[in-house]
Amino acid sequence: MTPPTTTSGYHATDGAAYEVFLGRWTQRLAPLLIDFAWFPGAGPLIDVGCGTGSLARAMAERWPARSVIGVDLAAPYVAYARAQPRLDNLAFTVADAARLPCADASFDGAAAQLALNFMSDPIAALNEMKRVTVPGGRLAASVWDFRGGLVYQRIFWDTAAGLDPQAAAVRDRLFSGALALPDGLVELFRRCGLDQVERASLTIRMDYASFDDYWQPLLGGQGPVGTYAAALPPDLRKRIESAVRASFLSGGPDGPRSLTATAWAVRGQVPVERR
Repeated sequence: MTPPTTTSGYHATDGAAYEVFLGRWTQRLAPLLIDFAWFPGAGPLIDVGCGTGSLARAMAERWPARSVIGVDLAAPYVAYARAQPRLDNLAFTVADAARLPCADASFDGAAAQLALNFMSDPIAALNEMKRVTVPGGRLAASVWDFRGGLVYQRIFWDTAAGLDPQAAAVRDRLFSGALALPDGLVELFRRCGLDQVERASLTIRMDYASFDDYWQPLLGGQGPVGTYAAALPPDLRKRIESAVRASFLSGGPDGPRSLTATAWAVRGQVPVERR
């Protein structure tokens, strides 16, 4: 199964392209989410919407005595994750987050990094994470703070929106999504009946060697940015590239730039008495 998009419409066709677009940065975010979640117990863990495997691999390396499984609907991403150096306690499988192929109470903890807001039914996905986690176990998730904390995307979308109304429409849809707002994940966790719901903000830095290192990954066809860029007529793409370059350089010479990226993170506990 190699669908061109996930059920939510997220374009997910190339694991290597995703890795340079975002995977190299999810590797930096994963340890922070693990620190925040800090799953109790010593049993198995599941990473739902694992992408190319950053969080699942980080969990497997942090807790080598625990088995970890990463699941994602995008077969190309799972294939990329499987092709990375093998860990004995880590496995990946293609599966729908809303229909996890796992028995009830199979895991001590479940996590979703930068994934729930791109799923067609995040409530179903979180309920599935709850179902497969033991009573008293912990769920954790994160989503980018698109509106206030994701500099690399604000540079792109705000600049493109000044030249193309379609870019403005995509930006507004992304940045106003319920789960990307400060209380979005908190409300989702509470709607799904989780206890001890807590929120934090997690910040990393995205270090680009040059404008080309920033720009080329955006053209890899992955996610909303890649889908939009791939559909642009050549002349409009060139105009947007020139304008984005000016925003990226901000009056300075081309060279390294370090951009902050902040995610909202939430954790909650599966009730000891199932509801």
